[in-house]
This record gives sequence, structure tokens and C-alpha cells, in this order.
Amino acid sequence: MKNNDNIQLDGTVYRVGENINTDVIMPGRWCHLTDDAELALHCMEDYDTEFNDKISKGDIIVADDNFGCGSSREVAPLSIKVAGIGGIVAASFARIFYRNCINIGLPIFESPECVEATEMGDRLQIDMFDGKIINVTKELEFSFAPFPPFMKTIIDKGGLRGYVLEKLRKE
Repeated sequence: MKNNDNIQLDGTVYRVGENINTDVIMPGRWCHLTDDAELALHCMEDYDTEFNDKISKGDIIVADDNFGCGSSREVAPLSIKVAGIGGIVAASFARIFYRNCINIGLPIFESPECVEATEMGDRLQIDMFDGKIINVTKELEFSFAPFPPFMKTIIDKGGLRGYVLEKLRKE
């Protein structure tokens, strides 16, 4: 795998099922929080109370169909990002959740084949430029449609805010 910039991902899999909604990702009782460290503490707590103890910086959530369904709250993907998750691979995403992830610079990838073949604790490497996911543990490789260049840039800049600030600095 090529070594491309800072948007290459390499992490251990935290595996979840289908229809994980934004209320489970970030329970409504915590949506008023604005401090990233506090948000991170409550990420996925209604799914797994030990989520934060089980993950490490750069880990990758792997989910079945319809990850991020439910309300359109941007705080749900933000809590995942500030908890230290490097990216998400799912069979499919709720559309608004997908866009919110891009807007905040959290890389996400659709690959039903990867999801089916991946288990909790596997190690994945993701190449966003070439559209490849490698399950290092099982020595399997999967493809996905790579992001268009402008979306890669948004993610690389940490989200839409960083992307716009960079454009304004150049003007």
C-alpha cells in the first residue's frame, strides 16, 4: 500500500450491527455538550458502556447497514471523531449522517464485502486515494469508490470549516 499523506487509516476494528442510530451514537441527554472531551466520554455509551475503554486512537468502526440513521444531529459523528475513531466502514450509511461526517472531516467508506468479512479486533488499513481496504488480519482486500478530489481535500483539512478557512487564506 502506498504511503499517501495523512489520510491513510490503520486501526483495529470495533464492530457494530445494523441500524445504529444517532441517538445511540450520541444520546440526546448529552447533545448540549460543547466540550470535545466531554462529548467523547459519552460516544456510543447507549450501545456499549465500555466503548471508550475498548477503543484506541485511530480505530475503525465497522457497521452493517444503515449506520447513522435517525435524527440529523451533527454531534453524533462529531462525538465519534473526538473519541479518536479514525474512520467508519459500513455496508450503508444514512444519507445525512454521511454528509455530516464529511462536513466534520470524519472519513467514511461503504463496502458491504468488507463488512461481511470483518470481525471485532481485526486490523484494517484504508487507502482513500486508491479506494482500497485491506484486512491485514485476514489478508483480504476490498475496493470502494474513492472520494472525489474536493471531498478528499475537505477531509484532509479536518472538515468543511478547515476547507473554507484554507480557501479564504489563499484569496
